[in-house]
Parts: sequence; structure tokens; C-alpha cells
Amino acid sequence: MEVEIRAAEPGEEDSLLKAWAWLFEPPGHRPGSWEPKRAAAALREAIESRDALVLVAEAGGTLVGFCTVYYGPHTVRFGMRSWLEELAVHPEHRSKGVGAELLEAAKGWARERGAAHLKLDSATERKDAHRFYERERPSHRSLSYTWEL
Repeated sequence: MEVEIRAAEPGEEDSLLKAWAWLFEPPGHRPGSWEPKRAAAALREAIESRDALVLVAEAGGTLVGFCTVYYGPHTVRFGMRSWLEELAVHPEHRSKGVGAELLEAAKGWARERGAAHLKLDSATERKDAHRFYERERPSHRSLSYTWEL
């Protein structure tokens, strides 16, 4: 399957947000703070930001994956970082290299910006995602804790 990876463009927010449902399917869940209008505004801001990148994966003109990556913060211990916040591939297109292409594009963008690390969090129940991340040979692994406010 030939996949095109490109940056999302302003005006695509509504069509792209439908794909966030892929993140909410079990073992995922819809966050209590999820509100489509707020999410559309945040996506628009990310698309237009110099310090964020929204990547879209398309096959034959059909959306098959996406990811968001953000530049920052500048930390004392590590210097500049980038965060891969969301990465999802349509269930029918998983294990076909789409996620790897998105991850590689995110790493390239972060590297070009001067980030020392690309980090991501993944819920413990996302076993399939963890197998993917392990295949992509991360430099480090860690635990992440979250407090909903």
C-alpha cells in the first residue's frame, strides 16, 4: 500500500477530527474533557502553529492515519524535547507500515527543530500499540503518571 504523509492544512479540522474516534475505541476511551468544539479549535491551533505539526497519512486519497507532535518544553535535564501526543491508524490499515511512516516523519520534524528527544505516553492497556513502539526500537522506556484536574 502506497501511503502519502503530509502536513495537515488549515480548514481540514472537521474532517480530521472524525479520525480521533480511532483513539477512543477499546482499549482506549474518550477523555472526560473531550468536547468537539474545543478539540477543533485545538487542532486548528496545532495546524497553524510553528511549534506543532499535524501529520496526515493518506492512501488513495483516503485518510488512514494521523499524528500530532509538539515542540517543547526546554527542560533543564534534557534540553529541548518534542512530544508525540496522538498517533492513530485506521483499524483496517494497521500493521501495514503507516504508523512507522508517521513516527519517522515526526522524528524527522523534531530532529530538524533541534529536539534532543521525542517522547510519547501510552496507556498501559494499549498492548498492541506497545508492540508497535517496541518494534520501532525506542531509546528509553519510562512510566508516566497523570492527574486529571
